[in-house]
This record gives sequence, C-alpha cells and structure tokens, in this order.
Amino acid sequence: MNRQDLSNTMTVRAKPSPTAFKPNEEGQSRIEPYVGLEFDSAEAAQEFYTFYGTQAGFKIRIGQLYRSRVDGSIISRRYVCSKEGFQTPLRTGCPAFIRVQKGDSGKWVLANVKTEHNHDLDISGEIRPPVIQRKALPTPKPTSNGSSRTGIRSLEDDGPSGAIDLKRIKRVELEPAPRGEPCKGLDFDSANEAYKFYHTYAATMGFKVRIGQLFRSKNDGSITSRRFVCSKEGHQHPSRVGCGAYMRIQRQETGRWVVDRLSKEHNHELGSHEDTNQKNGKSFKEELSSGLENLDLLETNGGLSLVKRDRGSGIGTRWYNVLLEYFQTRQAEDTGFFYAIEVDNARCMSVFWADGRSRFSCTQFGDAIVFDTSYRRSSYTVPFASFVGVNHHRQPVLLGCALISDESEESFTWVFQAWVQAMSGKRPVSIIADQDKPIQNSIAQVFPGTHHRFSQWQILVKEHENLGALRSMEEFKFEYETCISQSQTASEFDSAWGVLITNYNLKDNTWLKEMYKMRKSWVPLYIRGSFFAGIPVDGTIKSYFGTFLTPQIQLNEFLMRYEKAIEHNREEERKEDFNSFNLQTVLHTKDPLEEQCRRLYTITLFKVFQKELLESYSYVGIKINIEGAISRYLVQRCGNGDERNTVAFNASNLNISCSCRMFEFEGILCRHALKVFQIMNIREIPSRYILHRWTKNAKYGILRDADSAGGSQDFKALMVWSLREEAHSYIDAGAASIERYKLAFEILQEGRRNLCWQNS
Repeated sequence: MNRQDLSNTMTVRAKPSPTAFKPNEEGQSRIEPYVGLEFDSAEAAQEFYTFYGTQAGFKIRIGQLYRSRVDGSIISRRYVCSKEGFQTPLRTGCPAFIRVQKGDSGKWVLANVKTEHNHDLDISGEIRPPVIQRKALPTPKPTSNGSSRTGIRSLEDDGPSGAIDLKRIKRVELEPAPRGEPCKGLDFDSANEAYKFYHTYAATMGFKVRIGQLFRSKNDGSITSRRFVCSKEGHQHPSRVGCGAYMRIQRQETGRWVVDRLSKEHNHELGSHEDTNQKNGKSFKEELSSGLENLDLLETNGGLSLVKRDRGSGIGTRWYNVLLEYFQTRQAEDTGFFYAIEVDNARCMSVFWADGRSRFSCTQFGDAIVFDTSYRRSSYTVPFASFVGVNHHRQPVLLGCALISDESEESFTWVFQAWVQAMSGKRPVSIIADQDKPIQNSIAQVFPGTHHRFSQWQILVKEHENLGALRSMEEFKFEYETCISQSQTASEFDSAWGVLITNYNLKDNTWLKEMYKMRKSWVPLYIRGSFFAGIPVDGTIKSYFGTFLTPQIQLNEFLMRYEKAIEHNREEERKEDFNSFNLQTVLHTKDPLEEQCRRLYTITLFKVFQKELLESYSYVGIKINIEGAISRYLVQRCGNGDERNTVAFNASNLNISCSCRMFEFEGILCRHALKVFQIMNIREIPSRYILHRWTKNAKYGILRDADSAGGSQDFKALMVWSLREEAHSYIDAGAASIERYKLAFEILQEGRRNLCWQNS
C-alpha cells in the first residue's frame, strides 16, 4: 500500500489549519492531528491516525469508547499509541492519543489530541502497512507498592528507569571523566554516567563507593531517585564506620538525572590520591564484588531480581545518636516517656517512642488508630511513621511514633509489638493501614481480632494501575462504584460484583480476585460494622504533622518541627476543651434527649448528634414485625422511598440497633434509632449509647464503672495514667510561686492522710 492508496481511503471535511501540514524528511507533506478535524466515521478517524502514526514512526491501538446513556450508542472513541499503559514490559505509559466525538450532524470531530511520546519513534522513511492493535481488557501487572524507600539494589537493565548496569560498566571499565567535585544541580544523561562520575571522584579523593538506596515511582515502579554512598556507610561490617558521605540523583521530566542532595563529609581518614590511582582498576573490581556480596537471586514475576540476604536499615546512622540523646533528655523530664530500639545482629534497626501524654491518650482514644506511613508515598529523607487516634473533639491525637528500618514483616511486627508494650498491653478495635502483605501479616500477628482497614490512597493507586482503562468508561465507573458503596447486604454485594465481573470479562483479573478475598478490609458494607471513630470510609483523618514534617526535612530540623507539631495539636485540643466546658450550643428542640447530650458531649460531638436528632423529624417509622420483646421498624424519609433502614428495639432492656450501622461505626446514635425512641417515648438515652470517649470528661479519667475500662489490668493502667496526667497539671500550678507551693504541699499532705485513713 502506497501513500496515495492510503490517503484515498480517508475523507477529511474540515479545512485544515496552516500548521496541519508539515514536510517530512522526504520533502512531502503529512497532515497533523488537531482539534476540529472532521471525519465521516470513527473508522475514518482510526485510518487517519493509523496513517499518521505510520509516517511518524509509531503504531496505534484502539482505546476506550464512551456510550450514550440514552440509547447506548457509541458517542466517543480514543485511539492511543501502542505503548500506552503498563500492561506489558514493552509499554512505557506513552500519553499520545486522539479522541474523536460524534457531533449532532453525524460527523466525528477530533476533540482532544496529545502528540508527545515518551519513547523513541521508529522513523525508517518507509511506509509500512498499518498495524492496529485491538484493545484488550486490562490485565493486572506486578507493580511496586507505591513510591517507597528500599534496600533492594536492582541491577536489571531498564535503561532510563535508573538501573545501574555494573556489568556494562565493568566491560568498558571507567571512561576518563572530567576531574571535578560533585555539586547540587550537576546533571547527567543517565544513572550509569552519574555513578561513573562519583566513582571517579571517589578514587581521586581516596574512598570507595557503594550503590545505596533507591526510590521508585508509585505509578509505574520505575526508579526515580538513587543514592551513591561511601563504602564505609552503615555498620553492617566491622570495616564500616557509619560514614555519612553520599550523592543522590533524581530523574527529571526531561529524562536527565540531577544531583539534588549531597554530603561530602567523611568520619574516617581518606586514602592518598596516588595510592587510589595505582589500584583504581582493582578498586573497581572490589566495588563490584562488594556490591554483590550481600545479594541473592530471587525469582519474581517470571524474572530474577537481586535482593539482600541480610536486613539493612534505611535510617541514617546519625539519626540513632541524635534520637537517643533526645530520648534520654525527654525521659528525665517526663517519667512516662517510653522508647525502644530494635537490634538485629548488633545493628540498630527500627525505633519507637511515645511520651507520657500519648500513652495516657491511648487509654481513652486507642480504640481506633491510623498507622500513618505517608513517607512511603514520597521520597522522604527518613522513614517516619506515626500512630494516630481520634480524640473527643474528632481531632487527631498522637499515640506513638516510629522510624521503620525497612519494609519487611520483621520491622512492622517489632514496631507494633513496641506500641503494645508502651500502651500497657492495649490493642485497638480497628486500625487503618496500608494493605501490603508485610503489614497485613504483622497486624494479624500482633493485633489478632483487630479489624484492619486498607488505606484509601493505596486502593485508588491500585485501581488506577489495574483498572485504568476501564475506570475512564462512564458505564463501568458507575456500576463499579455502585457495587462498592451502595450495597447494603453481603448478598447484594456478591450479586453486583458477579454481574460486574461477567459484563466486563474480568474473571481473569488477578487483582480483582485478590480484592474480593480481602473485601472485609475495604468495602464500606463490611467496614461499617466495626468501630472506626467516624473516620470517613472514603478517606482518613487530618494529618497530625501536616506541613510541619516535609519529605526532605533535614536531621537538624526534624526534632524541632516534631515538637512544634505536637505543641500545636495539643494547644488546639486545649482550646476545644475550654470551649466544651465554658460554652453552650443552642438547643433547637424541647426534646430531653437533646438537653441530655448537650450536657455530656463535647461541642463537636453534640453537633453531630444534634444533626441526627433534627433529621429524625423528617422520617417516619412503621412497625413491621414483633418477636417477643423485640419490635422491628421500617424507617424511611418522608416522601422518599429509596432510603430505607430497619431498626430493632428491645423494650425490656432498651437495646436498639439499626441496619445503617452508624452507632457501630461512629459511636453516635443515628436518626433512624432516634425516630424509634420518639415513637416509644424514650426520654433519656441509655448510658451504653453515650460512649465515654465522646464526652467532655473523656480524658480526665472520670469513669462510671470499672467495666468501661475492660479487664483489671487495663483499669489499673487507666487509673495510673489519669492520676499522673492530673498530677502534672497540679505540679505546674503549685510551682508557680512560693505561696502556691505551700498551699499545694498542704493539700497533698491532707489528701495523703485521708487516703491512709480510708485504707486503715
């Protein structure tokens, strides 16, 4: 097929713009796609893009289509570069595409176009028969678990991804490189070139180089950043002294690699320039062997990868000394301060710590926690994780912190065990954490019976990776989201899921199979049956550290900003405490339930209850069933039959439950239950439905009975922490002046005498 034959198969109706035709290398013109170009049919647009791709040097595939919601007819089509997506190793996620849309006239108009490719084009100067790759439903591909720090040294040859090809460097040895010192902003064509430059510089200065940690993209798993370190970095071998010298390079959008972080300071003597030059070749061979000595071959995803035999810590060695000094200082000021350091083969690994206030907060707010590992989503300097709960004002409250040495099951297990030890054996009812297998296994081991809910951000990333093409289809998106978020019962979910799998031929989608098995950890239907302190199903709580701790924070700033973040959040909590005790929210009804809850709840939680109470007046309840003392009501909004919930009420003990599961999930009675209370003329909410954790006195240890704290050990720990917290405030007030000190001391003595008298 020649150019003339192929051109005759297309009919272009729109008047091309002057820039639509560009001369190719043979002096002939080709038409460029542009918005507004018009075709007789979608097939004509496909033939045009095929012809254009053939001339430009790439192949095309048929992408997504969009159908009318009125009659189901196709109204829009996408044609993409054959290297779009990441479903096979040959694809590079190329963004080039055109989208044509059917107009009212019946013609198809080019509505969107992107001409840039992220790969080399095959411009051979000849016209090949057009090759159309038919769009297949996406199949899952192995990907990384997000942009994360890892000790894996990948030596696979994936070109621009940033892999270091040591074999290639060994073949050509070290090419002569300009003598110069590394500096921020220095750029290179490839990671290989940067490694050779740093190796040459190291030989000049008198030290050797090792390949350090790498960072991967959360989107496609490609390497985005690399570190080259002094061979004496770390403490894994007697010859290593924890040297902090390194050079880090980062991949830019242009494909080049730029030095973005650098440290030239060594904590050991360097060799001489002459000695290094004399054994330069030998040094490089030694570097190759030393780079491989701690690596094993592991079969993964049909290929071989190099992984470390022994665990290594991703925490800079200087952090341990600084943190240890900080811990000792804090422990002298706060007798409740707790810290622990994991030691593996005489090496420092993960670190955990919690101050007395965090440990006290856990006694009241440790039922639902978030294990925040935001560092895994970005190129954080240090792998900092935190345990965060929700206080009685629905604010984030800190329950402990950790530095994770590596992303192994051993590290996460140790950190969780340290948290349990610091919190006097308390285990949460529920936890929100990432879904990676090491984390899942560690939670199951340390927190048996705790409901593990997956982090929403990670689910969205995985959906994009495994359902990217389908998620852009309006029909699939609607059916998928309806199945996930609207199913009210397990049978409804299973039925909708089965229809989804069948209609879109997804029975071989491995990721969906796994997600179905783990549905209790992410589908709202199953999540709402456990207490999560009202943390939204489609998100998480506000970040505790917010902008205080940024990805690239330096060691000398970390502790200062960490302290500022804690003081900021605790000051916000003090403000809400003051408001709850000194301000009153306006009542909107004469219902005694409203007055009761205003007296007990914090302002924030009372507003949640008040909203449910006011909404209950827009609902009607119909008794549909009686079984002994239990009556069942169908509660629905007036004039709207779509929203229906079933409420079961036991008149003998005033127990009540609703199918919406709001109380189980949030700890506040829903509008449906309140409607039944109105029908039954209940004038006071039973104490079991007013959780102590949501009351004004939640953090002051005012308990109704010992049962509210669980077992005797938990209750004793609660009493200790409550008294200790109150004592801190008492000491601060009593030490303000000599007069106050004398008064405080007299009160203590009198109190001690009273306690001793009661014991006698």
